[in-house]
Amino acid sequence: MSQLQPISPSLPLYLTTRELADLLRVKERKVYDLVATGDVPHSRATGKLLFPREAVLAWIEHAGSGTQGFAEDLPNVVLGSHDPLLEWALRESGSGLASLFDGSFDGLERLAERDGVAAGVHIPEDAPESGGETGWNVSTVAERFGYRPVALVEWAWRERGLIVARGNPVGLEGVADLRRARVVQRQPKAGSQKLLERLLASAGHDAGPSSGVVARDERDAALAVLDGRGDAALGLAAVAHQFQLDFVPLCRERYDLLVWRKAWFEPPMQRLFDFCRTPAFAAMAESLGGYDVSGLGRVHFNGL
Repeated sequence: MSQLQPISPSLPLYLTTRELADLLRVKERKVYDLVATGDVPHSRATGKLLFPREAVLAWIEHAGSGTQGFAEDLPNVVLGSHDPLLEWALRESGSGLASLFDGSFDGLERLAERDGVAAGVHIPEDAPESGGETGWNVSTVAERFGYRPVALVEWAWRERGLIVARGNPVGLEGVADLRRARVVQRQPKAGSQKLLERLLASAGHDAGPSSGVVARDERDAALAVLDGRGDAALGLAAVAHQFQLDFVPLCRERYDLLVWRKAWFEPPMQRLFDFCRTPAFAAMAESLGGYDVSGLGRVHFNGL
C-alpha cells in the first residue's frame, strides 16, 4: 500500500475565489454566498479572501458523503499497532469490533482509506514544548488528518524496553549494549521500529547483527527471544511478563487511538469504552503489568 501523500498537491496551498469556483464548477457569486453563510472554510488573514486547500477538500468530502452514510460505510475494524490490553478488551467488551494490527503507520494509511473505525498508534516525535523529551503521535496525526473529522484519544501509557531471555545471558543493560546482540526487528511500518531506530541514533551507533527475524506484533517479538532466534527485542513489559522473560526498561510510551469522530458515538466504540470503566478492565491492566490507564479517554487532538 502506498504511503500517505498530501491531498491534491497540484492545487495551490491556498485557493483564490476564482480557483475555488472552478474547482466546485460554480460561479464566483456562489462562493461568496458560501462564505457569507460560513459554510466553506476560508481565511482573511492577509486581507484577501483565501481558501485553505486541505480544509476545502475535506469539506467537499464531507458534503458529498453525508455523515450517516459515512459512518455506515466504515468496517467495524480497529487498525494499527498491536496492544495486548486493547486486543483483550475488544473481545471481552462484546464491542463487535474486529482488529487488524500491522503497525502504526499501516494503521494510519488504512484509516485514511476508511478501512476501519480507529487505528492504534505509538509514534515517537520531537516535542520542543516538552523540553527535549519525546512526544507521541500528535504531530504525525495533525499533519495527515488535520482537516478530517477525527479525534486522537489516549488509551494507555506503556512501559517499553528490551525483552531478553531468562537470566539476561548476554548481559544487556541498555541500548548501547545492542551492538553485541542479535536484535529482533519489526516491520518498517511499526512504531516500535521507528522508536528502536530513534533510540539507537541517540546512543550514537547502529544495532548489532540482525537476528534475521521480523516480528509483526508484540507477541511475535517476544516469541523470537523465547525460541532463541534473537537475543533481544524492543517490546512491552506486559508481554515479557506474559512469556516469563526478563525485561530491561527503557522508556514509557503513549499508545493512542485515532478514531473517526462519528464512529466514536456509534454503539461498537461506546461499548468498548463503557467496558473500560469497569473493575474487570482495571484488574486486567494491573495484572498485565507495565500499563498506566489513568488518562484513558483523554483527547490529545481534534481534527476538523
